[in-house]
Amino acid sequence: MTVWLIKLLLLAFAGVLFGRIAWMWWQDGRLRAARRSALFDSAEDLFSDGRKRVIETGFPRIAGTYAGQSFDLQVTPDTLNYRKLPALWVLYTLTEPQPVKATLDIMMRPRGVEPFSNFAKLPIQIEVPPGFPTDCAIRTDNAAALPDLAALLAATRALLADPQVKELVISPKGLRIVMLAEEANRTRYLLFRDAEMGAPLPRATIKTALDRLRDLAHTLASADTK
Repeated sequence: MTVWLIKLLLLAFAGVLFGRIAWMWWQDGRLRAARRSALFDSAEDLFSDGRKRVIETGFPRIAGTYAGQSFDLQVTPDTLNYRKLPALWVLYTLTEPQPVKATLDIMMRPRGVEPFSNFAKLPIQIEVPPGFPTDCAIRTDNAAALPDLAALLAATRALLADPQVKELVISPKGLRIVMLAEEANRTRYLLFRDAEMGAPLPRATIKTALDRLRDLAHTLASADTK
């Protein structure tokens, strides 16, 4: 067998191997994209007029009416914090005006690098009142117009005790809960810097978050009418 034939066979083998690897990468990319876009699929039927679209990150955003109120659900990947694993945050927002005159933002375990939040932009940080979690921080844009914090604590105690909850926002424009959906696989991330996330959320998880926002809206409305 001549040298040129051996080289030709090696080149052919390399071409086949490269093609196989490229096909596997393409197939893996398709599977990851489909997995990401299906994040909210388990709960789409909760919304009477759900409107879903896939945004630039490949994750879905869905808006619609649940239990007579308007909601918006979106996803924010967080890969900026080099001291922790990349995380995937879900923003559950009730997009209806609330009977409050100030924005109140309760951030659990703040690190100052929350890419999904405007917490740092609020000008006033207030002392954490008794009864609130000791590992939270509270900011507002108008300390003189805050709702009764004692009554608010009673309505949100279980929510703030949930370790998956990262942020609660109460504002004249609506309500928002930010929850941790997933962290990147430690082994894949440390070895290959693979930060792929996006396992579909359980229907019960999504419904619980929506119900919490709905219940909080009812509490605020009841307090406003007294």
